[in-house]
Amino acid sequence: MVGLIDCDNFFCSCEKVFRPDLEGRPIVVLSNNDGCVVARSREVKAMGLPECLPYYRLLEEYPDSGIIAFSSNYTLYADMSARVMAVLRQEAPDVWQYSIDEAFLDLRGIDITKLKEWGEALCRKVRQYTGLNVSLGIAPTKTLAKLASRFAKKYPAYNKCCIIADDRQREKALRLVPVRDIWGIGRRMARSLENSGIHTAYDFTRMPRQEVRKRFHLAAERTFAELLGQPLIDIESIGGDTSKKSILTSRSFPQLINELENLIPHVANYAARCASKLRKQHSVCSMVSVFIQSNHFREDLEQYDNSTFHTFLTPTATTPEIVETAIECLKRIYRHDIYYRRAGVMVTDISPAKTIQPDLFSYDPGRRKKLDCVSQTLDNINSRMGADTVVLGAQQYCVKDSTGKNLKFVNAIRRALKSPDYTTRLGAFVVN
Repeated sequence: MVGLIDCDNFFCSCEKVFRPDLEGRPIVVLSNNDGCVVARSREVKAMGLPECLPYYRLLEEYPDSGIIAFSSNYTLYADMSARVMAVLRQEAPDVWQYSIDEAFLDLRGIDITKLKEWGEALCRKVRQYTGLNVSLGIAPTKTLAKLASRFAKKYPAYNKCCIIADDRQREKALRLVPVRDIWGIGRRMARSLENSGIHTAYDFTRMPRQEVRKRFHLAAERTFAELLGQPLIDIESIGGDTSKKSILTSRSFPQLINELENLIPHVANYAARCASKLRKQHSVCSMVSVFIQSNHFREDLEQYDNSTFHTFLTPTATTPEIVETAIECLKRIYRHDIYYRRAGVMVTDISPAKTIQPDLFSYDPGRRKKLDCVSQTLDNINSRMGADTVVLGAQQYCVKDSTGKNLKFVNAIRRALKSPDYTTRLGAFVVN
């Protein structure tokens, strides 16, 4: 049997753990630069507030709703996720984290007659140790376990743990699930199925298997088989190679930017984050691309989009090299008469770091060793002391704070409603 454990309203729940006064109150979490709603509490969903609603529209359209908004606090969310996963690894034979708030559990070896009791106890333990509510679905396949976790979250009578153990329970569950809510079926495929009169997961499983393969793709056939209780993908595949083939860091600016000196810190920081992510997955890249965009909603301003790229003769993941290259790319496409709204950096042509093929004529082993040491030192200090504790000079903003000191990238992003880092900073509990 396979289990899928899912944290309930994860981002919003993390905000409530250290704020008991928020229990039962409607809250939302906003995207970067406080742009739009990316997470809603159960109370907000009951109001019918749509996901991805821009924050300014939330203020205009729901002025008396009592909704409390928070800026994204990824430091808090990542640490709370790690605490949940630590509890799961204490109790389950094997755990494969699927996302920041979901994990698959390999339940082989646990008596099937005791799974319900075991699952309820696990959910209680996670709640006791972390303050977060979780829902557990248990079934013969991952797709069915995903469906079961939805029932566990939706219906209180399951006591946070739903099991689909036999054909009767499976058929009953499939009749209740709309085809567009099946894990692995996208919007386009769902529309095609609904246009053919297939509206539920049960309807989907009544199709001939050959027709599923012919009309769609192998992944759809795999989903079809899993809904019938036939596991086709080993659970170990979820914990397999998760290395990204391309890495993109991009954000909209808090306000329009015209000067090159104010664009450079943004691009430098995007490039530094790409480099850090490369090293985290033990990879290197051969190409860096940079793009800049104006604000297409400002019809009174001239519009401009452009991008360019640079190819390294020897693949790299060092911060100084990637940042320097990204800045040079930016200078090639920058126009002084344009007001910019967005920029981004992408690294591609990614390969494992251990397979680097140096360029015969330009490779300098001594210089590469120094750059690797600099990057490793940046990673070590920033992991212990907090993001952007030490950065390159190009990453510092020209914007000053109230004391005249240059702002760091992490502080220059608009996060006016951010909660304290309760689990990683003692200063979060200091009372002034």
